[in-house]
Amino acid sequence: MCTVSFIARKNGYALAMNRDESIMRVQGLPPRKIQMGDRTVIGPSEPAGGTWIMLNDSGAAFALINWYSVAANAAGRWITRGKVVSAVCNCNEGNSVAKALKKLPLGRINPFRLIGIFPAENKIIEWCWNLKRLISKSHRWEARQWISSGFDEYTAQKFRNQTFRKALQQRSSCSLNWLRRLHRSHLPHAGPFSICMHRDGSETVSYTEISISFDRAAIRYHFGAPCQGHTFHTSSLQIQR
Repeated sequence: MCTVSFIARKNGYALAMNRDESIMRVQGLPPRKIQMGDRTVIGPSEPAGGTWIMLNDSGAAFALINWYSVAANAAGRWITRGKVVSAVCNCNEGNSVAKALKKLPLGRINPFRLIGIFPAENKIIEWCWNLKRLISKSHRWEARQWISSGFDEYTAQKFRNQTFRKALQQRSSCSLNWLRRLHRSHLPHAGPFSICMHRDGSETVSYTEISISFDRAAIRYHFGAPCQGHTFHTSSLQIQR
């Protein structure tokens, strides 16, 4: 269960992600820089490894959400979906991502949707794994939102998209403060369908924000639900075109 929002900006973009999990799940670690080949990558992570969102010094970012609309699960011993972003996070264009994904043992990974943002080309590419095929979709370089929910994905998409589209009509739309307000929204009310999600045993457990402008990038990470404030762990990167 997660919500990812993308905003195209002049000479860059902003990307925000609410991570929704069981309140019993071990807390994620704040962003840290890692050298992978000729790229510096940065993002939060699970204590045991793997991640759900990552940025590299080309300005490319990757976010992964579970695909609950595909009801089936992988056969045999599963491999965590958190390994998917780790496998592609040093890529700076779509072809290299596709090659990296095909090297993974996809048959042991449950359904997912991987969002790739490539500012050098103003491209958004989404890879969808349904246990049978890996399908890629290209999206326009414009405001967009992706939603997953293990509770009721169809209804969550309906209500959260309504909140997103209504918010886009505001005069302050696309600013970072606007994005933060959006991701702490409880419309239509605090519950399983609000962007800042709350239900018995599960809630939004973290907020991650990536902003790119010219040759600078920042990633900000907040432990806990966004409605509880924004005390950020912040790191920055110099973009290498």
